[in-house]
Amino acid sequence: MKTILITGATSGIGEACANLFSENGYQLIITGRRKDKLEKLADNLSSQYNCPVLALNFDIADQVACENAISNLPSQFKKIDVLLNNAGLAAGLNPIQEGLLSDWEAMIDINLKGLLYVTRLVAPVMTAQKYGHIVNISSVAGKENYANGNVYCATKHAVDSLSQTMRIDLLQHGVKVTNIAPGMVETEFSLVRFKGDEKRAKNVYSGLIPLSAHDIAEAIYWAVSRPDHVNISDIVITPKAQANATTTLRK
Repeated sequence: MKTILITGATSGIGEACANLFSENGYQLIITGRRKDKLEKLADNLSSQYNCPVLALNFDIADQVACENAISNLPSQFKKIDVLLNNAGLAAGLNPIQEGLLSDWEAMIDINLKGLLYVTRLVAPVMTAQKYGHIVNISSVAGKENYANGNVYCATKHAVDSLSQTMRIDLLQHGVKVTNIAPGMVETEFSLVRFKGDEKRAKNVYSGLIPLSAHDIAEAIYWAVSRPDHVNISDIVITPKAQANATTTLRK
């Protein structure tokens, strides 16, 4: 039975991937900051799909917490086949001169440093095994920039760049790396960005059909399930009604 570690599994793309990979016979290590939601998801997955699930409640922005959790995995979960660096967020949508330092720090700590903390702990497991697959969730904001996106765009450009350099560094060890760059996906993303303003968050997706978390999960599973000799390096996926980060067709 293969093992996947999914960060940020309590909602959105992470939760959708947890369900899809469980359905396809994986055992799971899931992480998240919301203990109640994490434990509920673990219970649901293990009962619905009869698969082993290890729930690790910690903040990936905390380096010590990452090390304590991942360095002390039970023997059953030590061989990690797939790492899905999914945890991330956007905070605020302000021009650079009005940006909040707390928003900037949250995005840098989770989107970039947290991804690095977890990867640094899991990549040696994969290089020792001589196989594995790291999937990083970037964004169309990691391919281009848009007004007021500044620090969020910067962190996602960094994820895109890291995916490319990880692929080079890990090539000789037989480890695959895939970068996923979604466009508009209706999850908690906008609700978090706008700090709970439901009306403003809902308006982001008005007049068009956005992607769902399951759409992205299917793309991730497809990339991971390719034959051993095939590496899917990069996937950009948007709704039909979205041409790039800022151009949409709304009805």
